[in-house]
Amino acid sequence: MRRGMTLLEVIVAMGLLAGIAAMTWVSLSGVLDARDTLELQDDVQQSARVAMDRITRELELAWLTDKTQAVNTFRTVFVAEDSEPLDRIWFTTLSHHRLYRDSRECDQTEITLWTEDDPENSGSAVLLHREAPRIDHEPDKDGVILPLAYGVERFDLAFLDGTNGEWREEWDTTGIETPNRLPRAVRIVLVLLGPDPSDPDEQKEYTYSTTVLLSYANSLTRSAFARGRSGGG
Repeated sequence: MRRGMTLLEVIVAMGLLAGIAAMTWVSLSGVLDARDTLELQDDVQQSARVAMDRITRELELAWLTDKTQAVNTFRTVFVAEDSEPLDRIWFTTLSHHRLYRDSRECDQTEITLWTEDDPENSGSAVLLHREAPRIDHEPDKDGVILPLAYGVERFDLAFLDGTNGEWREEWDTTGIETPNRLPRAVRIVLVLLGPDPSDPDEQKEYTYSTTVLLSYANSLTRSAFARGRSGGG
């Protein structure tokens, strides 16, 4: 004669199933949280790569004209202000891509990079990028402004002076110290806030840095006291 399950056996079986379901959910929830954290981390790294690649290319092709006497037509500059931890720079460069055929544009362009408070995230900054497709007499105005990176904690620039091999925190081609002269290289440090893989509820700093040699800058001036041969023969 077949006997059905007792009420106690049913309760025990349901309890076991509930326990297994709870453990499965906890495990699955941890996996999903880890996946979300890694995706956010990848977003931060991708944003940093895009920003650094674009800044690197534009700085590498920074350019100044020798026609400094032109008035109310166009000005080429390279000006950077040190305001630790978020610097600001505007310069002219030959990095512009013309998107439309027969448009009144060329490779010359004006670029400005600076940060502002993020209106959607209190205590966070946005790295902004301005590009004007034509160089005029106001190199720090007009053009299209777009965000380049979010969660910016630090945007620090340093400039290698080709005449003495020293690094400067600021550069100004309109001043008396570096008149119409590009730095030999620019060191870029970009620090972004992103999720902490060890604690999804916390954030950590991700640091990205590179040094860019400027193609149109003069080579380093060799010191008269430097060792080694200075010529052939």
